[in-house]
Amino acid sequence: MRLPIPSSCRDALLFVFFLAFCSDRGAAQTTNIPPRIIRSQVFAILTLCICTLLSGLPLCAQSNAITLPRNLGELVLESETVVQGWVTSVALEPHPQLKNLMTVVVTIRVEDILKGNSAGSYTFRQAVVDRKDLREKFGYRAGQHVLMILYKTSQFGLASPAGMEQGRFRIESGSNGRLVATNGYRNAGLFRGLDSQLKTKGLRLDQETQAMILRPVVGPIPLEHLKSLIRTISATNSTK
Repeated sequence: MRLPIPSSCRDALLFVFFLAFCSDRGAAQTTNIPPRIIRSQVFAILTLCICTLLSGLPLCAQSNAITLPRNLGELVLESETVVQGWVTSVALEPHPQLKNLMTVVVTIRVEDILKGNSAGSYTFRQAVVDRKDLREKFGYRAGQHVLMILYKTSQFGLASPAGMEQGRFRIESGSNGRLVATNGYRNAGLFRGLDSQLKTKGLRLDQETQAMILRPVVGPIPLEHLKSLIRTISATNSTK
């Protein structure tokens, strides 16, 4: 199966190949370094780029990089699995096949399934190519209460939250005792354009949820409303 490569990352890879080719020829002509040594160094750089692209998680999709803004509807439709639960373990492990690629393996004890199928626990493996992410394990910690909107697992066994931090929600108790959810961007832009998308599909929401998506939201939102929206969006997509 051929994996789609985002055009921006494909262009970046072609640029790296071009630079590698030029540097190989230039270095061989201007230094005494044996060509085989130069080629091995270039090959190492290209291998890292290729592994990153094949994993389905380009460098531009890491937690400390800029990602394309997506609203909740886009996040849910792009995902395969949406689960709520508790993080029970987080481990750094080399990828089983791509030995030079480090990964974070996260296991969640599932308490609710909003999209897809899952048993009592759900485990996913996320690629790590940034030192900060390697050191902090993307901020995952055992004991966290989370709601995860996750992409489909790739043929290499890799997955990640849709939109990276946009699809990863921390669940906490709000000031009124109700559970609230906040993603890595404090929910900024989460409902941008969502109302018109739902109306196009002829969907109606309860008044409280409708009011929530119509006003700009930055900060925690009620978990029950978020879950209701996700189920509505997911069900609509499954009937196509």
